[in-house]
Amino acid sequence: MFRSPFFIVLFLLLIVSCQKNVKTVIDISTKQDSLEKTEAINYSGIGDSYNVANKPDSAFYYYNKSKELFENLGDSSYIAYNLLGMAHIQQTYGDYYSSEETLTEALPYINSDLQYQMAANNLFGISAKEVKNYDDAVRYYTTILKSVKDSVSRMVAFNNIATVYTEQKKYKKAIALLEPILKSDVLDTLQNKKARIIDNLGFAYYKDNQIQKGLVLMNQALAIRTKINDSYGSIKSYLHLADFYQNRDYQKSKENALEAYKVATKYKSIDERLEALELLMSYNLERGVNAYAALFVNLNDSIKTVRNNAKNQFAKIKYDSREATLENIKYKGQRAETLLQLETQKNEKYLLSFGFVVLLGGTSFLIHYSRNKSKRELLVASYNTETRISKKLHDELANDVFYTMTFAETQDLQNPIKKETLLDNLDKIYVRTRDFSKENSTIETGESFEHNLKQMLSSYKSDSVEVIIKNGNIIDWSKVQNEKKIALQRVLQELMVNMKKYSQANFVIIGFDSDQNNVKIDYSDNGVGFTEKLILKNGLQNAENRIQAVKGILTFDSQINKGFKAKILLPK
Repeated sequence: MFRSPFFIVLFLLLIVSCQKNVKTVIDISTKQDSLEKTEAINYSGIGDSYNVANKPDSAFYYYNKSKELFENLGDSSYIAYNLLGMAHIQQTYGDYYSSEETLTEALPYINSDLQYQMAANNLFGISAKEVKNYDDAVRYYTTILKSVKDSVSRMVAFNNIATVYTEQKKYKKAIALLEPILKSDVLDTLQNKKARIIDNLGFAYYKDNQIQKGLVLMNQALAIRTKINDSYGSIKSYLHLADFYQNRDYQKSKENALEAYKVATKYKSIDERLEALELLMSYNLERGVNAYAALFVNLNDSIKTVRNNAKNQFAKIKYDSREATLENIKYKGQRAETLLQLETQKNEKYLLSFGFVVLLGGTSFLIHYSRNKSKRELLVASYNTETRISKKLHDELANDVFYTMTFAETQDLQNPIKKETLLDNLDKIYVRTRDFSKENSTIETGESFEHNLKQMLSSYKSDSVEVIIKNGNIIDWSKVQNEKKIALQRVLQELMVNMKKYSQANFVIIGFDSDQNNVKIDYSDNGVGFTEKLILKNGLQNAENRIQAVKGILTFDSQINKGFKAKILLPK
């Protein structure tokens, strides 16, 4: 569940801000665009209404429709607004990686708008915290502090940073941030926020072994929340007190956990219900049956199903919307104009030029890649990479281009069915070109390297394949040379692609570890395995060349029908 109130406040501010600007936007629009702009604004407003009414699928649908209309109109502000709303909904359903993708899509449209920057950084911070990228979360929240001036917003940002420190068990750092806030007068008229700060500070005191001091503050926070009828805020108070009494007073811990579960159920707060059930599991062992454990499992399975269905629904909304946009283009005459162009000789030249540019671009890339390698090992890896890309261009993209050109030359393009077939073929070529570009794109080797690497590995998860990432000793990636980072990511990508294509595995584990001198990566899956012949055929020899080129070691351990293992040892 989405927990931070900071974004909710900002989100409402954004709604008001956009609504105030509607008249201005329409007044300065041309008559030709005004109807479409009004429609796009209305869609965004409908999305807001559904969001407030807790109907996220409908809200996501209308935000997406509004965003696509504003893309045609070139209105950056509204595009950013709709994307932030969509990212917020994805976070509500625990889809943090998709939320980060949506937020990244919004960044070019945010420009210098302070409210949008604050909302985006807060959402980035929440995603990072929930996937336990704590350093990134602190960085995003700190970015907010650099831009906001009002004391309330700064207090909320400090509180968010303190909660991250508490999860990291850096209790003294959390206390150092929260104590000055409590001593100031900024909270005097904001009792609900005051209770939150008191509760979080009390919990940090307790975890820092300042037991009595922590208990007093946690009880004080609960008393304030009870007095002002902040029942939702009381959930966290009850959970903190249940944790406090867990090993001190069986009955009090159970009573607080039950209260937390009761209120969380009222507000349909799934994560808090699960947290309360975790505390209650140890209190119901009568006759060897743990009813709370069974309830936890059922609830956890249910929420996973709901969230997975929501993720699929949001993806389908985006796909269906793209299809609807194509139909809209057709009815507006834009597609008719495209079809008319396909009937001319220019289209045949366009297809020839397109194929030539793609092939020339690929060849130029390979030549440039080869000429810039100075070491013999890198030349070997480059040659194998060139061979693979060239074969893919020839076997897939070039054949598709040739078939499409032949179709355009030999078919009656005035026939609507033939025209539609030609357009479908062009769309397939575009998709292949886009995927090819993504597969061979540059690799970010800076601060985001670890996050991007693990996100790439997680992207291979599906209903039939589970990917688990295990972390051992912390790896200081800043001490690893860039060429080694690039080689490592390419090799892991090669392993995941081979797993997807050939291994028939349904379980993959990638472990990250390090010692004083080396980075260690262990890969294993439960697939059909590879023979030495298949390893060479499937391109894994190229992976070995990459690791050897950066003075590393790559070893394979595989038998038919007994899974596949790989170990990478990379000197820092």
